[in-house]
Amino acid sequence: MDHASRTYASRTYASGTYTSRDHASGQGRGRGMGGQPWLRWGSWVVVGVTVWLGAGCTGQTPAGTAASLSAQDCEADREFVWVPAGPFVRGSDQAERDAGYRLSAVALAAQGGERSPQQVEAGLRRSRWFEFEANRETVELPGVCFGRNLITNQDYQAFVQATGRSAPGISEVDYQTQGFLVHPYATVRAFLWQGDQFPAETAQHPVVLVSHGDAVAFATWKGEQDGNTYRLPTALEWEKAARGETGQYFPWGNDWRDDATNWGEDWEGAEGVQTSAIGAFPLSRGPSGAEDMAGNVFEYTSTLRQRGLETRSVMKGCSWDDSPGFCRAAYAHTRPVQSRHILFGFRLVKLSVADAAE
Repeated sequence: MDHASRTYASRTYASGTYTSRDHASGQGRGRGMGGQPWLRWGSWVVVGVTVWLGAGCTGQTPAGTAASLSAQDCEADREFVWVPAGPFVRGSDQAERDAGYRLSAVALAAQGGERSPQQVEAGLRRSRWFEFEANRETVELPGVCFGRNLITNQDYQAFVQATGRSAPGISEVDYQTQGFLVHPYATVRAFLWQGDQFPAETAQHPVVLVSHGDAVAFATWKGEQDGNTYRLPTALEWEKAARGETGQYFPWGNDWRDDATNWGEDWEGAEGVQTSAIGAFPLSRGPSGAEDMAGNVFEYTSTLRQRGLETRSVMKGCSWDDSPGFCRAAYAHTRPVQSRHILFGFRLVKLSVADAAE
């Protein structure tokens, strides 16, 4: 199904206009964070405990945090966009979190089932999904040369073929042992590569089933090819690229739109793959021009958290099976750096060589 051909209906709800797909069947995929049924609140509570950005976690920042490239140098490379230096509003306040719960509840209740939006919202609030976001504040950031697009299967294939690194993937046993956001393995199979070949018709889809370490290795390899230096964006860089300076909830504004991105509604991708080609949803383009800044896949960042002996990456964005509240730029959660999942991808920022030596 071509997303451009879908029809839409609008209704007003609490925080603003909610624009929704008008389905003949009245049914969506009905699955939320990681393929769990959206209305199974017990599952949400258990998963929620594993992803909160709890107090006392220590953050790590990468070497060469700021790019010394000029805006002109950055924009000469069409693979990147310049996010200018200066203040921006990060995080959320209670009003935004409340809006997140309401928007998700409306969307999830519309998927069918016996619960009203009010009942769905009450379940979401019990899970406290959004209560651990950073408080809304204005912070200063240097300019950054930010990846226009997610790294694609085609991009990653060149890396695999040049280096002999393992292709993206995970075994059924390892996927179940990993133990979070678990979809049926039949869903995972659609994303598996055969040798160094990605699934048919997905060359321009974001690569998934790679770890944080794989993403860092790709960045290093890419720099070796062209003499530039790359790394993953920090969580703050990502958030500014997604929402701009004024703290809007989504790349397109504060009002949710079903047609704006690839989220947890029906999406018919190639051979059962629910990701979408990069840049397929113009409304999810950030204010500086970065594509897919809501929906499609969660993204690894270079911002790390330590939980005991486990190192975790702060994940930003939302995925193809999430509800609206999770697609706000303020939302974040953490996952172990060794994770491999069909919901996780990445993009890069471009630095100067001098920064890498700092």
